Amino acid sequence: MQEVRIHAAPLERLELLLPPARVELLEKTAVHARAMLDGRAIWNLNSTAQGGGVAEMLTVLLAYGRGAGVDTRWLVLDGDPEFFAITKRLHNMLHGSSGDGGPLGPDQLAHYLQVSRANAAEAVPMVRSRDVVLLHDPQTAGLVAPLREAGAHVAWRCHIGSGMVTEETEAAWAYLRPLIEPADAFIFSRPSYVPAWLPPARVRIIAPSIDPFSTKNVHLEPFEVAAALQQAGLVDLPADGGSLAFGRRGGSTGTVRPHRDLLLGEAPLPAGARVVMQLSRWDRLKDMTGVLTGVADHLDRLPDDVHLLLAGPDVLGVADDPEGAAILQACRTLREALPEASRQRIHLCCLPMDDVDENAHLVNALQHHAEIVVQKSLAEGFGLTVTEPMWKGRPVVASAVGGIPDQIEDGVSGILLHDPADLGALSEALAKLFADPEQAATIGAAAHERVRDYFLGDRHLVQWVQLFDGVLEPG
Repeated sequence: MQEVRIHAAPLERLELLLPPARVELLEKTAVHARAMLDGRAIWNLNSTAQGGGVAEMLTVLLAYGRGAGVDTRWLVLDGDPEFFAITKRLHNMLHGSSGDGGPLGPDQLAHYLQVSRANAAEAVPMVRSRDVVLLHDPQTAGLVAPLREAGAHVAWRCHIGSGMVTEETEAAWAYLRPLIEPADAFIFSRPSYVPAWLPPARVRIIAPSIDPFSTKNVHLEPFEVAAALQQAGLVDLPADGGSLAFGRRGGSTGTVRPHRDLLLGEAPLPAGARVVMQLSRWDRLKDMTGVLTGVADHLDRLPDDVHLLLAGPDVLGVADDPEGAAILQACRTLREALPEASRQRIHLCCLPMDDVDENAHLVNALQHHAEIVVQKSLAEGFGLTVTEPMWKGRPVVASAVGGIPDQIEDGVSGILLHDPADLGALSEALAKLFADPEQAATIGAAAHERVRDYFLGDRHLVQWVQLFDGVLEPG
């Protein structure tokens, strides 16, 4: 089990973007949290320190917690490939998908519990009896009972869901129910994800958020974007003397390294290309293959200078997702089968994971550089890859699944695809935005305001403290 080091971030930085009423609420909440949690630690446990939205949110929120004077800590559990195959199966089934179609029987449960016991043996001695523990997603469900028995206050946080009751979701919840029921509280991203058997008094709804000052979301000037993408070998842009520096979580500064192998077997994108991008994990539910096929089959609808970039993490750098390599290979196979003229306008990119701060800076630069961002997921718990480009003022075309409709007002702050399988609708939405730059800019501006109003970290932090109020006994 790995403990992730967290550096404090001052709340005052976040307050710079907030209206006075939100600043006042955040400051009052911080004072209350310090008094309520004095002598206690807030622990977060999940399955990876990098790659994916949960790790990114914890990086930011725990830093602000420390900045507010609260003892916040982060543990990453350990597991073997079989454990992560089982939990990925659960992940897919909670989304209503059969995933790899593998079993969830007694043998899988026995292995899951064996790994959970090993992690509990490490975690329990670290956690004091009055501490609060937030456990994230199916990988941690087996730790609820051991930590409760040790005297900790435990909340289980589920970042995924389908909003529908299906054979797959019922099977997954049947597997998880006896493991999570002892928890003091249950947290979901939206009400439709909550199984009916959970007691409403112990359920909280907390939507995810982003930090506008993180390396992934801080504003970049065009010359900074150009320098980063040119140095990384992604776009054939003139560097123009732009800085290659980026901020690290601990407060130090990093520098973009030269890369020549992030685009798989390709030269950099042309400087004049207008880029449509989907950036997400190589996960079957993100439907990277569907995006590739939808654009490739309808390139004639798009201007000749439009290129598609599918970008995701280096699959060797995301330990808890065993599907990544297969999905990436499926995309490579589809691309290689295209005619040469089409292949030159469709690009695959694997971003480095050995330096998470450089990764975040390159994601930021790509989101700033793209003209339109796509998130054509088949299922989605929430979708930080929607929130992030919205904050950067980019028009987003995304599936109306999971938590995405909570973020995008269709036709106002983005474009929703009501049938993710309709590849023609994807290309039609892209063609309309490229044909009407004024509408695209208006949608991008509304997207930025939407995130500022609803999806910044101050709201998230306040809701966390309200959660702690509910699970702690008086005094």
